[in-house]
Amino acid sequence: YWTDHYLQWNVSEYPGVKNVRFPDGLIWKPDILLYNSADERFDATFHTNVLVNSSGHCQYLPPGIFKSSCYIDVRWFPFDVQKCNLKFGSWTYGGWSLDLQMQEADISGYISNGEWDLVGVPGKRTESFYECCKEPYPDVTFTVTMRRRTLYYGLNLLIPCVLISALALLVFLLPADSGEKISLGITVLLSLTVFMLLVAEIMPATSDSVPLIAQYFASTMFIVGLSVVVTVIVLQYHHHDPDGGKMPKWTRIILLNWCAWFLRMKRPGEDKVRPACQHKRRRCSLSSVEMNTVSGQQSSNGNMLYIGFRGLEGVHCTPTTDSGVICGRMTCSPTDEENLLHSGHPSEGDPDLAKILEEVRYIANRFRDQDEEEAVCNEWKFAASVVDRLCLMAFSVFTIICTIGILMSAPNFVEAVSKDFA
Repeated sequence: YWTDHYLQWNVSEYPGVKNVRFPDGLIWKPDILLYNSADERFDATFHTNVLVNSSGHCQYLPPGIFKSSCYIDVRWFPFDVQKCNLKFGSWTYGGWSLDLQMQEADISGYISNGEWDLVGVPGKRTESFYECCKEPYPDVTFTVTMRRRTLYYGLNLLIPCVLISALALLVFLLPADSGEKISLGITVLLSLTVFMLLVAEIMPATSDSVPLIAQYFASTMFIVGLSVVVTVIVLQYHHHDPDGGKMPKWTRIILLNWCAWFLRMKRPGEDKVRPACQHKRRRCSLSSVEMNTVSGQQSSNGNMLYIGFRGLEGVHCTPTTDSGVICGRMTCSPTDEENLLHSGHPSEGDPDLAKILEEVRYIANRFRDQDEEEAVCNEWKFAASVVDRLCLMAFSVFTIICTIGILMSAPNFVEAVSKDFA
């Protein structure tokens, strides 16, 4: 709107003529343009007629689709608020020749959008000074403020990512003997990679800032990748070769003592009561839980032969119904051993007796080696269970902190959730 004194007329002299429409090329009009226009023709308005009344008041309302260059801040995507400035001003006239006055933007005809909410279009008038001229150059800047609606991104990206990251914790609950711990971790990692590619497709290619959702996906992928590495260590502990050596002392203290106590974990069979027997003067405690039956040759009278307790280092053999031998290790006093040796059995010089003695000694050594290997294996398996439980707690806490800390760091997170998910 502007007033042109050269376009005034007396209504009494021209009865019935209240308004006159002029083509925009026949009269003067201010050269108001969009300074930050991104249109190819720069002026994207459609030139219409200028409506002039008898007082010289001119009204020029050209329609147009404005394309502006705006800075897109994707730092808080998908909980972001975008602001785009539309700067209007005269291209050649200064403030002394043409004064701009601002009016409120009319958004009554705005059609709601499924992706954006129009928060408002505030405007302000500013004056700029240049070195060439003393007069000010006024302009009017409208700031279009839009808030992204997060329901679509929450249901299709965020919630699946949270569920997938929760599935990654199941890696530490899966038994090591199942053989699927590594497969589950890698599958979860690949799923997150696919979601990361989907996010990259809908995001503008910018390196100014890392989007919030990309930070969350990256942290989740780091957690899942680290869980795969820990799973490899757990499997290496669980399937540790007994011939590879015993567990280092510092590992035993940290894992089997401190961590197991903190996690309230007990070794399998720790609460079981070990059987004990009282034999004459001294108590004989069984040191091997597993008893193995070894076939033996039947003697002429069907009885068992008790021999060589001193040389067998505590091997005790008892008769069975099938004329076999059940061997276990116990500690007995020398008096008990002498009583057994002098109970009417063959003398020590018998070659058959020496041969049987060697066989029994070999069986005892085999049992001792098997028990030692089993003890080493059980120790490593328990250490693997402790690492699994410890990582389950640590990764659960870390996942919750990342989810809450990263997503809720957005300035309008509460507003977006209350409006879009309500």
